[in-house]
Amino acid sequence: MSIAENFAQVRQQVAEAARRSGRAPEDITIVAVSKTVGLEQVEEAIAAGVTDFGENRPDQLMEKHDAFPEVRWHFIGNIQSRRIKDIVGRATLVHSLDRVEHLERFEQRAAAAGIVVPLLIEVNVSGEASKSGFTPAEVASVLDGFGNYPHLRAHGLMTMAPQGMPDAIRRSFSGLRELRDALRPRFGGNVSLDELSMGMSEDFAVGIEEGATIVRIGRSIFSEGFISV
Repeated sequence: MSIAENFAQVRQQVAEAARRSGRAPEDITIVAVSKTVGLEQVEEAIAAGVTDFGENRPDQLMEKHDAFPEVRWHFIGNIQSRRIKDIVGRATLVHSLDRVEHLERFEQRAAAAGIVVPLLIEVNVSGEASKSGFTPAEVASVLDGFGNYPHLRAHGLMTMAPQGMPDAIRRSFSGLRELRDALRPRFGGNVSLDELSMGMSEDFAVGIEEGATIVRIGRSIFSEGFISV
C-alpha cells in the first residue's frame, strides 16, 4: 500500500475512535512519525495530506524542517541539553520534557529567539524502569515551575504505554487523562494542559478512546503493510 492509502486508513480509524469517544475527528492531531524515512517519503506524505510530522533526533528534525518548513514539526525524542538550540524554532511542539533542568535552557533559547516554546510533560504512568518521564506524583511540582519561564508553555502531557498488554495500555492512557483532569483546575497562565499525546501505531485507537488529542503514528503510515488496530 502507498503512503496515501495508509494515511487514508489511519484517518478512517482515527475518525471511528473519535466518534466512539464522543468527539469529532478534527479534534485529533495525527503526527506522522517520519524518523525512519527520507525526504522523498515526507514529500509523498505531504501530498497525501499529512500536516504534522514527528522526529526524535535533532539532526533529522533540522534537515526535514528546513526542507519542508510549510508543515508542522514535532520533536518526540530524548532531549539533550546541548541540542536544545537546534530544537527551538523548529519544533511546533516538544513532546518529551522529562528533566526540570531543561526548562532553563529552553527558556534562554526561546527568549533569545523572541518566541514561546510549547512543551508537553512526559509522564511515566506505567512505572516501567525502561521508560523516561516524571512520575505522576512529580508533575504538579514541575508545572509549578513554569511560572518562572515566560517564554515556555505547558500545553499538556505525554506518555508511552507498555507494549502488547491491552489492560495495561488502557490503564496508562486513562491514568494520564485522570492526572491531567485533576491538575488542570489548579493552573493557569502559561500552563494550559489542553493536549494529551498518547498512542502509537499499535494502540492509537485506545489512546483516542481514553482522551488523546495527539497520536504519534509511524509504521501504519510509512510501512508497506498497513498495521490495523
